[in-house]
Amino acid sequence: MSREVVAIIDFGSQYGQLIARRVREHKVYSQIYQPSVKIEKLAQLGVKGIILSGGPASVYAENAPMCDPRIFELGVPVLGICYGMQIGSKILGADIAPAESREYGRTAIDISDTSDLFKNLPDHTTVWMSHGDQVNQLTDDFESLATTSTCPFAAVRHKNGIFYGVQFHPEVTHTPRGADILKNFLYDICGCAGDWQMSDFVEETIAKVQEQVGDATVICGLSGGVDSAVTAALLHKAIGDQLVCIFVDNGLLRKNEREGVESMFGGHFKIDLHTVDWGKQFLEKLAGVTDPQEKRKIIGAEFIEAFKSESDKIENAKFLAQGTLYPDVIESGNKDGNLAANIKLHHNVGGLPEQLGFELVEPLRDLFKDEVRLVGEYLGLPEDMVWRHPFPGPGLAVRVLGDITEDKLAILREADDILIEEIKAAGLYRQISQALAVLLPVGTVGVMGDERSYEHVIALRCVETTDFMTADFSHVPHDVLGRIASRIINEVRGVNRVVYDVSSKPPATIEWE
Repeated sequence: MSREVVAIIDFGSQYGQLIARRVREHKVYSQIYQPSVKIEKLAQLGVKGIILSGGPASVYAENAPMCDPRIFELGVPVLGICYGMQIGSKILGADIAPAESREYGRTAIDISDTSDLFKNLPDHTTVWMSHGDQVNQLTDDFESLATTSTCPFAAVRHKNGIFYGVQFHPEVTHTPRGADILKNFLYDICGCAGDWQMSDFVEETIAKVQEQVGDATVICGLSGGVDSAVTAALLHKAIGDQLVCIFVDNGLLRKNEREGVESMFGGHFKIDLHTVDWGKQFLEKLAGVTDPQEKRKIIGAEFIEAFKSESDKIENAKFLAQGTLYPDVIESGNKDGNLAANIKLHHNVGGLPEQLGFELVEPLRDLFKDEVRLVGEYLGLPEDMVWRHPFPGPGLAVRVLGDITEDKLAILREADDILIEEIKAAGLYRQISQALAVLLPVGTVGVMGDERSYEHVIALRCVETTDFMTADFSHVPHDVLGRIASRIINEVRGVNRVVYDVSSKPPATIEWE
Protein backbone atom coordinates (compact mmCIF):
# COMPACT_ATOMS: atom_id res chain seq x y z
CA MET A 1 0.00 0.00 0.00
CA SER A 2 1.54 3.32 -1.05
CA ARG A 3 1.29 6.34 1.22
CA GLU A 4 2.61 9.86 1.42
CA VAL A 5 5.67 10.18 3.63
CA VAL A 6 7.32 13.30 5.03
CA ALA A 7 10.79 12.57 6.39
CA ILE A 8 12.00 14.25 9.58
CA ILE A 9 15.80 14.45 9.82
CA ASP A 10 16.53 14.72 13.53
CA PHE A 11 19.61 16.66 14.63
CA GLY A 12 19.07 15.86 18.31
CA SER A 13 16.27 18.31 19.03
CA GLN A 14 14.24 17.83 22.19
CA TYR A 15 11.25 18.45 19.90
CA GLY A 16 12.22 16.05 17.09
CA GLN A 17 9.51 13.55 17.90
CA LEU A 18 7.02 16.36 18.43
CA ILE A 19 7.53 17.49 14.83
CA ALA A 20 6.67 14.00 13.63
CA ARG A 21 3.58 13.96 15.84
CA ARG A 22 2.39 17.33 14.54
CA VAL A 23 2.77 16.17 10.93
CA ARG A 24 0.66 13.10 11.66
CA GLU A 25 -2.02 15.28 13.22
CA HIS A 26 -2.50 16.63 9.70
CA LYS A 27 -3.02 13.04 8.47
CA VAL A 28 0.34 12.87 6.74
CA TYR A 29 2.60 9.98 7.72
CA SER A 30 5.98 11.04 9.07
CA GLN A 31 9.11 9.07 9.85
CA ILE A 32 12.26 10.04 11.76
CA TYR A 33 15.71 9.58 10.23
CA GLN A 34 19.21 10.28 11.47
CA PRO A 35 21.33 12.96 9.72
CA SER A 36 23.39 10.17 8.15
CA VAL A 37 20.45 9.03 5.98
CA LYS A 38 21.34 9.13 2.26
CA ILE A 39 19.14 10.74 -0.37
CA GLU A 40 18.99 7.39 -2.19
CA LYS A 41 16.97 5.98 0.70
CA LEU A 42 14.68 8.99 0.83
CA ALA A 43 14.23 8.83 -2.94
CA GLN A 44 13.30 5.16 -2.68
CA LEU A 45 10.62 6.07 -0.14
CA GLY A 46 9.23 8.68 -2.51
CA VAL A 47 9.05 11.33 0.20
CA LYS A 48 6.75 14.28 -0.46
CA GLY A 49 8.80 16.63 1.70
CA ILE A 50 11.56 16.83 4.28
CA ILE A 51 11.75 18.64 7.61
CA LEU A 52 15.13 19.37 9.20
CA SER A 53 14.74 19.54 12.98
CA GLY A 54 16.40 21.82 15.49
CA GLY A 55 19.33 20.67 17.59
CA PRO A 56 21.68 21.74 20.40
CA ALA A 57 24.85 22.08 18.27
CA SER A 58 26.29 25.03 16.38
CA VAL A 59 26.64 24.50 12.63
CA TYR A 60 30.28 25.55 12.89
CA ALA A 61 31.15 23.38 15.88
CA GLU A 62 33.57 20.49 15.39
CA ASN A 63 31.65 17.32 14.52
CA ALA A 64 28.40 19.29 14.17
CA PRO A 65 25.72 16.95 12.74
CA MET A 66 25.19 17.43 9.01
CA CYS A 67 22.72 15.90 6.59
CA ASP A 68 23.52 14.72 3.08
CA PRO A 69 24.30 17.97 1.21
CA ARG A 70 22.62 16.47 -1.87
CA ILE A 71 19.28 16.74 -0.10
CA PHE A 72 18.04 19.45 -2.46
CA GLU A 73 18.68 17.22 -5.47
CA LEU A 74 15.56 15.22 -4.54
CA GLY A 75 13.41 18.01 -5.87
CA VAL A 76 10.99 18.00 -2.92
CA PRO A 77 10.36 20.93 -0.56
CA VAL A 78 12.52 21.12 2.56
CA LEU A 79 11.56 22.97 5.75
CA GLY A 80 14.39 23.80 8.15
CA ILE A 81 13.52 24.51 11.79
CA CYS A 82 16.05 26.41 13.94
CA TYR A 83 19.30 24.40 13.54
CA GLY A 84 17.69 22.81 10.49
CA MET A 85 17.19 26.26 8.97
CA GLN A 86 20.84 27.06 9.56
CA ILE A 87 22.04 23.77 8.03
CA GLY A 88 19.84 24.19 4.94
CA SER A 89 20.81 27.82 4.49
CA LYS A 90 24.51 27.02 4.91
CA ILE A 91 24.33 24.28 2.25
CA LEU A 92 22.73 26.81 -0.10
CA GLY A 93 25.43 29.42 0.51
CA ALA A 94 24.16 31.62 3.33
CA ASP A 95 26.34 32.79 6.22
CA ILE A 96 25.58 31.65 9.80
CA ALA A 97 26.96 33.46 12.85
CA PRO A 98 26.33 33.79 16.61
CA ALA A 99 23.43 36.12 17.24
CA GLU A 100 24.14 39.44 18.94
CA SER A 101 21.09 38.85 21.11
CA ARG A 102 20.11 35.26 21.74
CA GLU A 103 16.38 34.59 21.76
CA TYR A 104 14.73 32.13 24.13
CA GLY A 105 11.03 31.91 24.84
CA ARG A 106 8.01 33.68 23.39
CA THR A 107 8.95 36.30 20.80
CA ALA A 108 6.90 38.69 18.65
CA ILE A 109 7.39 38.20 14.92
CA ASP A 110 6.55 40.41 11.94
CA ILE A 111 5.53 38.56 8.78
CA SER A 112 6.23 40.28 5.46
CA ASP A 113 5.04 37.56 3.05
CA THR A 114 1.81 35.59 3.54
CA SER A 115 1.69 33.92 0.13
CA ASP A 116 2.57 30.34 1.05
CA LEU A 117 4.26 29.28 4.33
CA PHE A 118 2.43 31.96 6.31
CA LYS A 119 -0.80 31.88 4.32
CA ASN A 120 -3.83 33.03 6.32
CA LEU A 121 -1.65 34.19 9.21
CA PRO A 122 -1.75 37.76 10.59
CA ASP A 123 1.11 40.17 9.93
CA HIS A 124 2.08 40.03 13.61
CA THR A 125 2.05 36.91 15.82
CA THR A 126 3.99 35.13 18.58
CA VAL A 127 6.46 32.29 18.16
CA TRP A 128 8.72 30.20 20.40
CA MET A 129 12.41 30.95 19.91
CA SER A 130 15.38 28.96 21.22
CA HIS A 131 18.64 29.77 19.45
CA GLY A 132 22.11 31.25 19.84
CA ASP A 133 23.20 31.20 16.19
CA GLN A 134 21.18 32.61 13.31
CA VAL A 135 21.37 33.32 9.60
CA ASN A 136 23.61 36.38 9.32
CA GLN A 137 23.68 37.05 5.59
CA LEU A 138 21.69 35.64 2.67
CA THR A 139 22.63 35.25 -0.96
CA ASP A 140 20.46 36.84 -3.65
CA ASP A 141 18.72 33.47 -4.05
CA PHE A 142 16.94 33.92 -0.71
CA GLU A 143 13.96 36.00 0.35
CA SER A 144 13.14 37.05 3.89
CA LEU A 145 9.61 36.16 4.98
CA ALA A 146 9.59 37.35 8.60
CA THR A 147 11.67 39.23 11.18
CA THR A 148 11.89 39.83 14.92
CA SER A 149 13.40 42.81 16.71
CA THR A 150 16.82 41.07 16.84
CA CYS A 151 16.60 38.50 14.04
CA PRO A 152 16.41 39.91 10.49
CA PHE A 153 15.87 36.46 8.97
CA ALA A 154 13.37 34.77 11.30
CA ALA A 155 11.93 32.98 8.26
CA VAL A 156 13.30 32.64 4.73
CA ARG A 157 12.46 31.09 1.37
CA HIS A 158 14.80 30.10 -1.42
CA LYS A 159 13.61 31.66 -4.67
CA ASN A 160 13.28 28.29 -6.37
CA GLY A 161 10.74 27.30 -3.67
CA ILE A 162 12.66 24.19 -2.67
CA PHE A 163 13.76 25.40 0.78
CA TYR A 164 11.98 27.21 3.59
CA GLY A 165 13.55 28.01 6.93
CA VAL A 166 12.14 29.25 10.24
CA GLN A 167 14.34 30.24 13.17
CA PHE A 168 11.55 29.42 15.64
CA HIS A 169 9.71 26.22 16.61
CA PRO A 170 6.27 25.88 14.95
CA GLU A 171 5.79 22.40 16.45
CA VAL A 172 5.38 23.53 20.08
CA THR A 173 2.13 24.77 21.56
CA HIS A 174 3.88 27.99 22.60
CA THR A 175 3.76 29.01 18.91
CA PRO A 176 -0.02 29.62 18.65
CA ARG A 177 -0.21 29.48 14.84
CA GLY A 178 2.46 26.80 14.47
CA ALA A 179 -0.05 24.15 13.36
CA ASP A 180 -1.18 26.45 10.54
CA ILE A 181 2.42 26.96 9.39
CA LEU A 182 3.08 23.21 9.26
CA LYS A 183 -0.25 22.65 7.50
CA ASN A 184 0.68 25.22 4.85
CA PHE A 185 4.00 23.48 4.30
CA LEU A 186 2.44 20.02 4.04
CA TYR A 187 -0.61 20.83 1.94
CA ASP A 188 0.21 23.91 -0.13
CA ILE A 189 3.96 23.55 -0.56
CA CYS A 190 4.49 19.76 -0.54
CA GLY A 191 1.11 19.00 -2.11
CA CYS A 192 0.15 16.33 0.44
CA ALA A 193 -3.42 15.03 0.32
CA GLY A 194 -3.62 14.33 4.07
CA ASP A 195 -5.39 10.99 3.70
CA TRP A 196 -3.33 8.81 6.06
CA GLN A 197 -5.62 6.89 8.44
CA MET A 198 -4.93 4.68 11.45
CA SER A 199 -6.71 1.86 9.65
CA ASP A 200 -3.96 2.08 7.01
CA PHE A 201 -1.36 1.57 9.71
CA VAL A 202 -3.18 -1.46 11.12
CA GLU A 203 -3.52 -3.19 7.76
CA GLU A 204 0.09 -2.44 6.81
CA THR A 205 1.35 -3.69 10.18
CA ILE A 206 -0.67 -6.90 9.96
CA ALA A 207 0.85 -7.63 6.56
CA LYS A 208 4.37 -6.89 7.82
CA VAL A 209 3.94 -9.13 10.87
CA GLN A 210 2.58 -12.00 8.79
CA GLU A 211 5.50 -11.69 6.39
CA GLN A 212 8.04 -11.45 9.21
CA VAL A 213 6.91 -14.40 11.36
CA GLY A 214 5.56 -16.85 8.80
CA ASP A 215 4.17 -19.90 10.65
CA ALA A 216 6.34 -19.44 13.78
CA THR A 217 5.00 -18.78 17.27
CA VAL A 218 5.22 -15.24 18.64
CA ILE A 219 5.49 -14.61 22.36
CA CYS A 220 4.15 -11.32 23.67
CA GLY A 221 5.42 -9.95 26.96
CA LEU A 222 2.11 -8.82 28.41
CA SER A 223 1.85 -6.29 31.23
CA GLY A 224 -1.83 -5.35 31.11
CA GLY A 225 -1.03 -1.77 30.10
CA VAL A 226 -2.31 -0.07 26.97
CA ASP A 227 0.81 -0.67 24.90
CA SER A 228 1.14 -4.40 25.47
CA ALA A 229 -2.65 -4.88 25.30
CA VAL A 230 -2.84 -3.22 21.87
CA THR A 231 0.25 -5.15 20.77
CA ALA A 232 -1.39 -8.42 21.78
CA ALA A 233 -4.69 -7.53 20.10
CA LEU A 234 -2.95 -6.47 16.89
CA LEU A 235 -0.87 -9.65 16.78
CA HIS A 236 -3.86 -11.82 17.58
CA LYS A 237 -5.66 -10.27 14.61
CA ALA A 238 -2.61 -10.90 12.43
CA ILE A 239 -1.60 -14.43 13.44
CA GLY A 240 -4.34 -15.84 15.69
CA ASP A 241 -3.30 -18.95 17.63
CA GLN A 242 0.37 -18.42 16.77
CA LEU A 243 0.41 -15.87 19.61
CA VAL A 244 1.30 -16.86 23.17
CA CYS A 245 1.30 -14.20 25.92
CA ILE A 246 3.53 -14.34 28.99
CA PHE A 247 2.69 -12.21 32.02
CA VAL A 248 5.41 -11.85 34.65
CA ASP A 249 4.21 -11.03 38.16
CA ASN A 250 7.26 -9.15 39.42
CA GLY A 251 5.82 -8.27 42.81
CA LEU A 252 5.84 -4.60 41.77
CA LEU A 253 2.33 -4.43 40.35
CA ARG A 254 -0.63 -2.25 41.24
CA LYS A 255 -3.40 -3.55 43.45
CA ASN A 256 -5.33 -6.43 41.80
CA GLU A 257 -3.26 -6.05 38.62
CA ARG A 258 -2.55 -9.75 38.14
CA GLU A 259 -6.17 -10.79 38.59
CA GLY A 260 -7.31 -8.20 36.05
CA VAL A 261 -4.81 -9.30 33.41
CA GLU A 262 -5.66 -12.99 33.80
CA SER A 263 -9.39 -12.30 33.63
CA MET A 264 -9.20 -10.02 30.58
CA PHE A 265 -6.71 -11.83 28.35
CA GLY A 266 -7.00 -15.43 29.45
CA GLY A 267 -10.74 -15.27 30.03
CA HIS A 268 -12.36 -12.64 27.80
CA PHE A 269 -10.00 -12.71 24.80
CA LYS A 270 -9.20 -16.43 25.07
CA ILE A 271 -5.53 -15.76 24.32
CA ASP A 272 -3.06 -18.43 25.40
CA LEU A 273 -1.76 -16.74 28.57
CA HIS A 274 1.05 -18.00 30.81
CA THR A 275 1.58 -16.29 34.20
CA VAL A 276 5.01 -16.43 35.85
CA ASP A 277 5.09 -15.84 39.62
CA TRP A 278 8.52 -14.25 40.15
CA GLY A 279 7.92 -11.55 42.77
CA LYS A 280 10.19 -13.08 45.41
CA GLN A 281 13.16 -13.18 43.06
CA PHE A 282 12.68 -9.55 41.96
CA LEU A 283 12.49 -8.23 45.51
CA GLU A 284 15.52 -10.20 46.63
CA LYS A 285 17.63 -8.68 43.85
CA LEU A 286 16.30 -5.16 44.57
CA ALA A 287 16.92 -5.30 48.32
CA GLY A 288 18.89 -2.25 49.44
CA VAL A 289 19.14 -0.73 45.93
CA THR A 290 18.33 3.00 45.80
CA ASP A 291 19.71 4.22 42.45
CA PRO A 292 16.84 4.42 39.90
CA GLN A 293 18.97 3.43 36.91
CA GLU A 294 20.32 0.44 38.82
CA LYS A 295 16.76 -0.56 39.70
CA ARG A 296 15.83 -0.53 36.02
CA LYS A 297 18.88 -2.59 35.08
CA ILE A 298 18.16 -5.18 37.77
CA ILE A 299 14.49 -5.41 36.82
CA GLY A 300 15.39 -5.73 33.14
CA ALA A 301 17.86 -8.54 33.84
CA GLU A 302 15.52 -10.36 36.21
CA PHE A 303 12.64 -10.00 33.78
CA ILE A 304 14.75 -11.86 31.22
CA GLU A 305 15.30 -14.71 33.70
CA ALA A 306 11.61 -14.90 34.59
CA PHE A 307 10.58 -14.70 30.97
CA LYS A 308 13.10 -17.31 29.90
CA SER A 309 11.89 -19.75 32.52
CA GLU A 310 8.52 -19.87 30.73
CA SER A 311 9.45 -19.16 27.11
CA ASP A 312 11.76 -22.19 27.07
CA LYS A 313 8.66 -24.34 27.44
CA ILE A 314 6.92 -22.94 24.34
CA GLU A 315 7.51 -24.85 21.12
CA ASN A 316 8.37 -23.16 17.81
CA ALA A 317 8.75 -19.78 19.53
CA LYS A 318 11.05 -17.65 17.40
CA PHE A 319 9.77 -14.12 18.00
CA LEU A 320 9.11 -11.86 20.95
CA ALA A 321 6.64 -8.97 20.63
CA GLN A 322 6.96 -5.82 22.74
CA GLY A 323 4.83 -2.69 23.00
CA THR A 324 7.74 -0.30 22.45
CA LEU A 325 6.66 3.22 21.45
CA TYR A 326 8.45 6.18 19.88
CA PRO A 327 8.92 8.04 23.21
CA ASP A 328 10.47 4.88 24.72
CA VAL A 329 13.05 4.81 21.96
CA ILE A 330 13.85 8.52 22.24
CA GLU A 331 14.12 8.63 26.03
CA SER A 332 16.44 5.63 26.02
CA GLY A 333 18.90 7.92 24.24
CA ASN A 334 21.74 7.24 21.84
CA LYS A 335 19.91 4.37 20.13
CA ASP A 336 21.05 3.88 16.53
CA GLY A 337 23.11 7.05 16.70
CA ASN A 338 20.34 9.08 18.30
CA LEU A 339 21.64 12.53 19.23
CA ALA A 340 19.09 13.22 21.96
CA ALA A 341 20.16 13.24 25.60
CA ASN A 342 19.90 10.06 27.67
CA ILE A 343 17.11 10.67 30.18
CA LYS A 344 16.28 7.22 31.52
CA LEU A 345 16.64 3.58 30.62
CA HIS A 346 13.73 1.51 29.38
CA HIS A 347 14.27 -2.18 29.94
CA ASN A 348 12.03 -3.07 26.99
CA VAL A 349 14.00 -1.10 24.39
CA GLY A 350 17.07 -1.99 22.45
CA GLY A 351 16.51 -5.58 21.40
CA LEU A 352 16.81 -8.83 23.27
CA PRO A 353 19.81 -10.47 24.88
CA GLU A 354 21.33 -13.07 22.63
CA GLN A 355 20.75 -15.86 25.13
CA LEU A 356 17.00 -15.73 24.52
CA GLY A 357 17.43 -16.48 20.84
CA PHE A 358 14.38 -14.44 19.74
CA GLU A 359 13.88 -11.96 16.96
CA LEU A 360 12.09 -8.82 18.05
CA VAL A 361 8.63 -7.79 16.83
CA GLU A 362 7.67 -4.20 17.75
CA PRO A 363 4.51 -3.30 15.82
CA LEU A 364 3.93 -0.01 17.70
CA ARG A 365 7.50 1.27 17.63
CA ASP A 366 6.64 4.20 15.33
CA LEU A 367 3.54 5.36 17.23
CA PHE A 368 2.85 7.84 19.99
CA LYS A 369 0.63 6.98 22.95
CA ASP A 370 -2.50 8.68 21.62
CA GLU A 371 -2.06 6.89 18.28
CA VAL A 372 -1.82 3.56 20.12
CA ARG A 373 -5.18 4.30 21.71
CA LEU A 374 -6.67 4.94 18.26
CA VAL A 375 -5.37 1.54 17.15
CA GLY A 376 -6.93 -0.04 20.24
CA GLU A 377 -10.30 1.54 19.48
CA TYR A 378 -10.06 0.41 15.85
CA LEU A 379 -9.38 -3.15 17.04
CA GLY A 380 -12.39 -3.06 19.36
CA LEU A 381 -10.65 -3.20 22.74
CA PRO A 382 -12.76 -2.18 25.79
CA GLU A 383 -12.76 1.54 26.58
CA ASP A 384 -11.37 1.01 30.09
CA MET A 385 -8.37 -0.77 28.64
CA VAL A 386 -7.76 1.63 25.75
CA TRP A 387 -7.81 4.68 28.01
CA ARG A 388 -5.95 3.15 30.93
CA HIS A 389 -3.20 5.40 32.21
CA PRO A 390 0.40 4.39 31.42
CA PHE A 391 2.22 2.25 33.96
CA PRO A 392 6.03 1.93 33.81
CA GLY A 393 7.69 -1.37 32.94
CA PRO A 394 9.62 -1.42 36.24
CA GLY A 395 6.30 -0.96 38.05
CA LEU A 396 6.16 0.47 41.55
CA ALA A 397 9.94 0.08 41.90
CA VAL A 398 10.38 3.53 40.34
CA ARG A 399 7.58 5.00 42.43
CA VAL A 400 9.05 3.86 45.74
CA LEU A 401 11.95 6.27 45.99
CA GLY A 402 14.94 4.79 47.75
CA ASP A 403 15.13 1.17 48.84
CA ILE A 404 12.22 -1.17 48.18
CA THR A 405 10.49 -3.32 50.80
CA GLU A 406 7.26 -5.29 50.94
CA ASP A 407 5.87 -2.85 53.52
CA LYS A 408 6.58 0.19 51.33
CA LEU A 409 5.03 -1.48 48.29
CA ALA A 410 1.92 -2.31 50.32
CA ILE A 411 1.59 1.32 51.42
CA LEU A 412 2.03 2.64 47.89
CA ARG A 413 -0.46 0.16 46.39
CA GLU A 414 -3.20 1.33 48.73
CA ALA A 415 -2.44 5.01 48.18
CA ASP A 416 -2.32 4.54 44.41
CA ASP A 417 -5.62 2.67 44.44
CA ILE A 418 -7.32 5.48 46.36
CA LEU A 419 -5.95 8.09 43.95
CA ILE A 420 -7.25 6.27 40.86
CA GLU A 421 -10.59 5.49 42.50
CA GLU A 422 -11.21 9.11 43.46
CA ILE A 423 -10.27 10.71 40.13
CA LYS A 424 -12.57 8.22 38.40
CA ALA A 425 -15.37 9.08 40.82
CA ALA A 426 -14.82 12.78 40.09
CA GLY A 427 -15.06 12.15 36.33
CA LEU A 428 -11.44 13.26 35.79
CA TYR A 429 -9.79 10.03 34.65
CA ARG A 430 -10.09 10.71 30.91
CA GLN A 431 -9.11 14.37 31.33
CA ILE A 432 -5.94 13.37 33.21
CA SER A 433 -3.42 11.61 30.98
CA GLN A 434 -1.49 9.93 33.78
CA ALA A 435 -1.96 9.83 37.54
CA LEU A 436 0.37 8.21 40.02
CA ALA A 437 1.34 8.14 43.67
CA VAL A 438 4.98 8.21 44.81
CA LEU A 439 6.32 7.08 48.18
CA LEU A 440 9.03 9.54 49.23
CA PRO A 441 12.15 8.43 51.13
CA VAL A 442 11.50 10.82 54.01
CA GLY A 443 9.50 10.80 57.20
CA THR A 444 7.59 13.77 58.58
CA VAL A 445 6.22 14.68 61.95
CA GLY A 446 2.48 14.50 62.42
CA VAL A 447 -0.18 14.05 65.07
CA MET A 448 -2.31 10.92 64.86
CA GLY A 449 -4.97 11.03 67.58
CA ASP A 450 -3.23 12.47 70.63
CA GLU A 451 0.18 11.08 69.80
CA ARG A 452 3.13 12.37 67.81
CA SER A 453 3.82 10.37 64.64
CA TYR A 454 6.78 10.16 62.29
CA GLU A 455 5.63 8.48 59.11
CA HIS A 456 5.81 8.39 55.29
CA VAL A 457 4.96 11.08 52.73
CA ILE A 458 2.97 10.32 49.57
CA ALA A 459 3.37 12.63 46.56
CA LEU A 460 0.55 12.73 44.01
CA ARG A 461 1.33 13.39 40.34
CA CYS A 462 -1.35 14.09 37.70
CA VAL A 463 -0.45 15.38 34.23
CA GLU A 464 -2.19 16.26 30.99
CA THR A 465 -0.55 15.66 27.61
CA THR A 466 -1.24 14.39 24.09
CA ASP A 467 2.13 12.85 23.27
CA PHE A 468 3.93 12.37 26.63
CA MET A 469 6.95 14.22 25.25
CA THR A 470 5.74 17.39 27.00
CA ALA A 471 3.18 17.57 29.81
CA ASP A 472 1.54 20.06 32.17
CA PHE A 473 0.38 19.26 35.68
CA SER A 474 -3.36 18.78 36.03
CA HIS A 475 -5.37 21.41 37.87
CA VAL A 476 -7.26 18.90 39.98
CA PRO A 477 -9.95 20.68 42.04
CA HIS A 478 -8.86 21.30 45.60
CA ASP A 479 -11.84 19.46 47.05
CA VAL A 480 -10.88 16.34 45.09
CA LEU A 481 -7.25 16.60 46.21
CA GLY A 482 -8.44 17.11 49.76
CA ARG A 483 -10.63 14.02 49.59
CA ILE A 484 -7.78 11.91 48.19
CA ALA A 485 -5.35 13.15 50.85
CA SER A 486 -7.83 12.60 53.65
CA ARG A 487 -8.57 9.04 52.56
CA ILE A 488 -4.89 8.14 52.15
CA ILE A 489 -3.94 9.49 55.57
CA ASN A 490 -6.94 7.88 57.28
CA GLU A 491 -6.97 4.55 55.43
CA VAL A 492 -3.33 3.80 54.68
CA ARG A 493 -1.39 2.95 57.80
CA GLY A 494 2.08 4.51 57.77
CA VAL A 495 1.26 7.77 55.93
CA ASN A 496 0.72 11.12 57.67
CA ARG A 497 1.30 13.61 54.86
CA VAL A 498 0.25 13.97 51.19
CA VAL A 499 1.69 16.53 48.74
CA TYR A 500 0.88 17.43 45.11
CA ASP A 501 3.47 17.77 42.32
CA VAL A 502 2.95 20.93 40.22
CA SER A 503 5.97 20.62 37.91
CA SER A 504 5.70 20.27 34.14
CA LYS A 505 7.67 18.23 31.59
CA PRO A 506 10.18 19.57 30.74
CA PRO A 507 12.06 20.28 32.93
CA ALA A 508 10.71 17.48 35.12
CA THR A 509 9.87 14.01 33.83
CA ILE A 510 6.45 12.49 34.47
CA GLU A 511 7.77 9.65 36.63
CA TRP A 512 9.94 10.66 39.59
CA GLU A 513 12.60 8.04 38.82
